[in-house]
Amino acid sequence: MGLTDDASGGGVGGSSADAAVLRRADPPQPGGIADRGTVPTADQPAHCAPPMPALISAAEQRLIDDPRLLGEIAEVVGGPFHVLFPERVAVNINAFHAAFRRAEVDGFVYFGKKANKAACVARACSENGAGIDVASTGELVAALAQGVRGEDLMVTGPAKSDELLWLAARHRALIAIDALDELDRLRAMELPARILLRVLPEGSASRFGLDPIELEQAVQAIAGPITLSGFSFHLSGYDATARAEQAVALVGHCLRARADGHPADTISIGGGFGVDYLDADAWARFQDTLSESWFHADPPTGGYYPYHFPVPGADMLAAVLAHHDLAGLLRDNDIRLAVEPGRALLDRAGSSVFRVQGVKTRTAHGAAYDILTVDGTSLSLSEQWFASEYLPDPVLWPAHPGDRTPTCVGATTCLESDLLSRRRIPLPRRARVGDLLVYPNTAGYQMDSNESPFHELPLPPKVVLRARGDRWRWSMDAR
Repeated sequence: MGLTDDASGGGVGGSSADAAVLRRADPPQPGGIADRGTVPTADQPAHCAPPMPALISAAEQRLIDDPRLLGEIAEVVGGPFHVLFPERVAVNINAFHAAFRRAEVDGFVYFGKKANKAACVARACSENGAGIDVASTGELVAALAQGVRGEDLMVTGPAKSDELLWLAARHRALIAIDALDELDRLRAMELPARILLRVLPEGSASRFGLDPIELEQAVQAIAGPITLSGFSFHLSGYDATARAEQAVALVGHCLRARADGHPADTISIGGGFGVDYLDADAWARFQDTLSESWFHADPPTGGYYPYHFPVPGADMLAAVLAHHDLAGLLRDNDIRLAVEPGRALLDRAGSSVFRVQGVKTRTAHGAAYDILTVDGTSLSLSEQWFASEYLPDPVLWPAHPGDRTPTCVGATTCLESDLLSRRRIPLPRRARVGDLLVYPNTAGYQMDSNESPFHELPLPPKVVLRARGDRWRWSMDAR
């Protein structure tokens, strides 16, 4: 999928950081996915993928179980839409706060705004003591509009525009400097500014960050109204151990900068806090029996996100802090640890809903299956556009009795590749025109990171759901 980032879970219970190390499954080899000997059964014919129900929140389940609400929203909206549960965002934020408290570490959470544009998510951050990581003037202004204070913003991204640097400095945001010329432009503004220096991790080929020579030049150049608050890094993947060890290196940078007279009291370890979408058995079954016969047309070629992540979100943060007692090192040196989760703060905080517009029956391997066409496009389920596929099964709504039906899901454009689900999913009954497909847990990146008004189709709006007693209250998102 190409987008990394971040879920609250149960207690760590002394788990080592190594338990949080999960990588994508090996991508399929040229020529397609090898058939690993899938054995058809009465419940799973050979041309159908095994069921992979999503791990969902009580709020999502309550919505799915409601006999009317989804249909009423669909009738009002008149097309595909996303639902968001800001109260779940608050739960996830507070889980990260609790991990910091248990470790007795001064920590701060910045939501990676690129993971979801919804105004209600930014408002949940402002109301629950979290800041926001932004990378554009648009994101910065949107965060301020939802009550996030300038001093609670982290400004990241490469080659920031002069406008963004100026606005960030004016609002006392923390600015992660990515290059020497960026620092030069900020210095030329002669404005008070708080900065972190983004470090290029040793052995990394990333285009982002400062190498050791550039880093030393930057430290020596900082003076006057600019304050060196500390250092940051970003790592791809979801390796807790690597993050802990890189954090130790940043503590060393802080101590050396202090010797040169800089405050250097903050480090940021970025995002990459995994989300647990599927239970262990479903994920293992998918990996162990993956077969070309499950897919309509060509299977994905880009590999898969680790959809089962045993130590997700805030528990992964706890594992990072426990590794070689990083928490003690931070406490002993009075250093604040900043994190920038995106996906993890959106875990189980939203779903995407599409209406069935057409149903066709085809055959594969001598057996029948259905091809659905739904309104909207797969640009609203972004994993598909990174040569991969979103694996948690959609829920067919409303629930009715029927026979299990292998089904793949196409979107409404004229492109063969516009498929929401390439796999033939075992829906509990045949879908009918007018039914809804609910893709659970899509708030993190899936629902709007890659949207486009292709064919001049409107972008799916976001609907905000809040539980009030025994009823849901819903409204359109402010954005």
